[in-house]
Amino acid sequence: MSKSSKKILSVIPLGGISEIGKNMLVLECEDDIIVIDAGIKFPTEELPGVDLVIPNITYLKNNKDKIKGIILTHGHEDHIGALPYVLPEINVPVYGTMLTLGIAGRKLLDGHKTSNNGLGIYSLNVITPDDRLELGCFKVNFFRVNHSIPDGVGLAIETPAGLVIHSGDFKIDQTPVDENVMELNKLARYSARGVMLFICDTTNAQRKGYTPSEKVVGKTLMDVFERSKQRIIVTTFASNVHRIQQIINAAVAFGRKVALSGRSMLNVVDVATELGYLHMPSDTLVEIEEANKLSDQKVVIITTGSQGEPMAALTRMAQQSHRQVRIRTGDTVIISASPIPGNEKLVARTIDNLFRLGAEVIYTVDGAVHVSGHASREEIKTLINIVNPKYVLPFHGEYRHKVEFARLAVGMGIPESHVINIENGERWEFYRQKVRQNGKVTAGEIMVDGLGVGDVGNIVLNDRQKLSTRGVIIIVLAVDQKNGTLLAGPDIISRGFVYMRENMELIDDAKAIIARKLNTLTPVQFKDWPFLKEIITKTLSAFIYKHIGRRPVILPIITECQKE
Repeated sequence: MSKSSKKILSVIPLGGISEIGKNMLVLECEDDIIVIDAGIKFPTEELPGVDLVIPNITYLKNNKDKIKGIILTHGHEDHIGALPYVLPEINVPVYGTMLTLGIAGRKLLDGHKTSNNGLGIYSLNVITPDDRLELGCFKVNFFRVNHSIPDGVGLAIETPAGLVIHSGDFKIDQTPVDENVMELNKLARYSARGVMLFICDTTNAQRKGYTPSEKVVGKTLMDVFERSKQRIIVTTFASNVHRIQQIINAAVAFGRKVALSGRSMLNVVDVATELGYLHMPSDTLVEIEEANKLSDQKVVIITTGSQGEPMAALTRMAQQSHRQVRIRTGDTVIISASPIPGNEKLVARTIDNLFRLGAEVIYTVDGAVHVSGHASREEIKTLINIVNPKYVLPFHGEYRHKVEFARLAVGMGIPESHVINIENGERWEFYRQKVRQNGKVTAGEIMVDGLGVGDVGNIVLNDRQKLSTRGVIIIVLAVDQKNGTLLAGPDIISRGFVYMRENMELIDDAKAIIARKLNTLTPVQFKDWPFLKEIITKTLSAFIYKHIGRRPVILPIITECQKE
């Protein structure tokens, strides 16, 4: 390798570009690699049965000897959730703030791939915004940011090719709940040195103005708690520790006990309390069983389920299927979160069900019960002006956010050619303050389904989608393996196609037409199973489409027997 090539910085996103979630960014220089974040993405309706989606880390596995560490910007699932799947493949040091690693450590302990040795097999290293890491040729500095979880940081990375600023997920909150404002002063100092590349959060690039302060929600909560006379049930993201703190503050102010529902809520509150990020009187938290014995005006339940997830606690409450909590007329339910893109229908369905049960439901259209953790346009402009970078690269947002960010940056005087229109897997190289795209690496989505990682692909998903929309018919028959004749059947089993009891005539006719077709076959054809399955499938498919215009999935099952 020539001396000049050693100063080339490669920027390679493996996730988090033109999408919300699955954040993972690779920086490579002088045979050294650092990775920023390792997140998941939640599945959409097009991924039936999939639990979550993680980045394809083939490139990292092929270059794991170069990796100096994974740096976590904050503790949200879309930035740390893939660690239980990534670290068993590339066990490298992980760096993050105390709360970030506290939540990540709990996820690793719960992860199905964690060894019986617990966290001892992993190197988890706590940093503060004042620390500086030397990871190979990279010198990583930190600055505090405001977000919808405490302890978030941005990164200032000194590389042989130039200075790179990574905003992390941020907004500029002038009155944060924990009083720790974003460290814009550090950004100004980095700017004075000259910033080659600014990697910026674009989630709210379409929103005009400024994102409101988290304290706005606290005032709304106080108002709602003051007028509510029965139980109060609040759902929010479990990781939004500042929101949980404000809910607890309101509960204490109005003499209410707090119960928690949902595994992730219990885990985060436990970690945040233990590490000193949540504060409350010692007698505030009670178990749900104890809360059920108290009078309604003395109870607040904080629960998961703000996204309408089918198995989440609030969704089950709305369906009256929760084991411990049943919604009653007069309950106040506060949905203190906005739907993630793709979850709007699920959230709307949950809200409707709560109204049907007689609850008063307060959600985003009713007032400031939620504010975003991401910067709006004026805050993004503020950071661009402070950082004054030569190049900008949008991340953490869907494609439309990237387009809006590009328009904003160009409107501020950054040349259009200096706005990097990057996609997952692309390698962009920076050398002597110039940039070019230089090929692609393996990237994409890995599906996690139960204990299976990566064993669900396009073929399996296509089959699931067909089964979910068309239903299935199974044809069972027994064949004499010696003489090639039909011994038993055909029998038909149907699921998700028609209700068998009300369509017996159709089923009997289908059996009859298959039997007649089979009786025309020769013994040799009977012994050719692929041919036999094809004949059964074609015959039944044509019959069903002719009579009811549907195309179910047809699965012939042939048992080979010997006639006694």
